[in-house]
Amino acid sequence: MWLLIRTLLPLSILISGCSPASTDLLESAVKQAKFADNDPQHFEGRTPHRHDVHGIDVSKWNGAIDWIAVKRSGVAFAFIKATEGKDRLDPKFHTHWQGATDADLPHAAYHFYYFCSSAAEQADWFIRNVPKEANLLPPVLDVEWNHTSPTCRHRPPPETVKHEMKVFMDRIEAHYGRRPIIYTSVDFHRDNLVGAFPDHHFWVRAVAQHPEVVYPDRNWTFWQYTSTGIVPGIDGETDINVFAGSRQNWHSWVASVSR
Repeated sequence: MWLLIRTLLPLSILISGCSPASTDLLESAVKQAKFADNDPQHFEGRTPHRHDVHGIDVSKWNGAIDWIAVKRSGVAFAFIKATEGKDRLDPKFHTHWQGATDADLPHAAYHFYYFCSSAAEQADWFIRNVPKEANLLPPVLDVEWNHTSPTCRHRPPPETVKHEMKVFMDRIEAHYGRRPIIYTSVDFHRDNLVGAFPDHHFWVRAVAQHPEVVYPDRNWTFWQYTSTGIVPGIDGETDINVFAGSRQNWHSWVASVSR
């Protein structure tokens, strides 16, 4: 299978629209997108541009966003930073959330986890700030080592990490009715998550090597492939991601998680 897809979607869904004969059509669709990358990587021939569903993730650092222009550029989804720890709200969250809603762009909120406060406190903070709305993507738990944080660089052992994540995600799922997506980085996954949470969709960061290389045996649904993307409607560089399947797979997946 030409995409080398690793996701939690049923195999029958993955195969649909992803045969070798469809390669030229999918690459043609991607080339029609109006966004680009200031520092593109080719991932040894497994370029993310062979995937036809791309999206962005944004926070306060992206400033004001023209969401209509973003959608027109070919962006298909957005992950929007909402909260950090037990008491920090991204100051652009509500503006970005409303903008994506007005543009009718599928979107979800994400929480940046701090290992210096309890999982319950952080889940309650997220719930307090993120609307409980229908027809959106599942919420996201962002887990990575906070090596540049001025207040929390604590690195608990793997079993503690997984226990705290489960407490947080169970509380979020109970409230929103959707199992959270897990976002993670290469080092955090290697230290804590190999083989863990097989029933969750994973969103992985891999900007130098293909996920197949740095996340062996990990099923993934989203791949963050660059932080130097250029997207109309956003000033400066931004993160760009791909969905693992075809456009047909994407519509099926969104329908399944929006129920």
